[in-house]
Amino acid sequence: MKDYVEAGYEWIVDCDLAKFFDEVQHDVLMARVARRIQDKRILRTIRRYLQAGLMLGGLESQRLKGTPQGGPLSPLLSSILLDDLDWELERRGHRFARYADDFIVCVKSRRAGERMLESLVQFLAKKLRLRVNRDKSKVARADECTFLGYSMIYLKDGSTRLTLPRGTLQRLRGKVREVIGRRGRGQSVESVIKQLKPILRGWYNYYRFAETAWSFSGPDGYVRRRLRWLCWRHWKTPRTRRKRLIALGLRPDQARKTAYSNCGPWRCSRIPGVHQALSNSHFDKLGLFSLLQAHQRVSV
Repeated sequence: MKDYVEAGYEWIVDCDLAKFFDEVQHDVLMARVARRIQDKRILRTIRRYLQAGLMLGGLESQRLKGTPQGGPLSPLLSSILLDDLDWELERRGHRFARYADDFIVCVKSRRAGERMLESLVQFLAKKLRLRVNRDKSKVARADECTFLGYSMIYLKDGSTRLTLPRGTLQRLRGKVREVIGRRGRGQSVESVIKQLKPILRGWYNYYRFAETAWSFSGPDGYVRRRLRWLCWRHWKTPRTRRKRLIALGLRPDQARKTAYSNCGPWRCSRIPGVHQALSNSHFDKLGLFSLLQAHQRVSV
């Protein structure tokens, strides 16, 4: 996508397929599967998989269309169905990207994008019997779109950078808040960090192609602030907090001033004394996975 945009294809046709996995027509799909598989036993097995019963209101009913969501074969079958779309776009010489039912087409002008969207609506309806959700589909500039959780920004010199939109970062915050805020109560900070590690590492492995440092520094800062908040709650009383802060290297006078602060745990997680005692290096020693450090290692 980035290469296409920098080559002048700055308008994105973002096409949303309405209830894709629920609307797949079995006959249309099986005709395309049969192009690749000649063994009739396998074809019968796949059709039985597609027609597996649904439980609605405690009663079983036959599935007349759609693929089982969450089923192991559904993503592969959906990709086989949309191969026709790939071939058509390649035949026309268009620049596009697709993953499962998410796809975009890059064009050079809004007018070309609007024509492309209408063409896609007709092709998908006629050839694959799929509906396009016009309310969610749009033609927009590259920096106004997201694709697979990524977005794009323009720099002053005209070049582009892949970045992460607010929604992507907010979803990570929600996962972190779930671990630290709910499951973290009553557990040690070390135990919480151990639970966070696979979440943060998995998130980074998927979003590691982002090219803006703040896409990683922002979440890092949020995770550490949440851990400081958790520590402050664990310590409970001003006396305990003072002892803990001194043990972590704060001067006694500074520790006392910080421990007897009137602000709540969330606000206290940002005050200098807490930040100094529970520093970034402190959490690094406890094994916290740093998104920014991982990004910097790759960027060097």
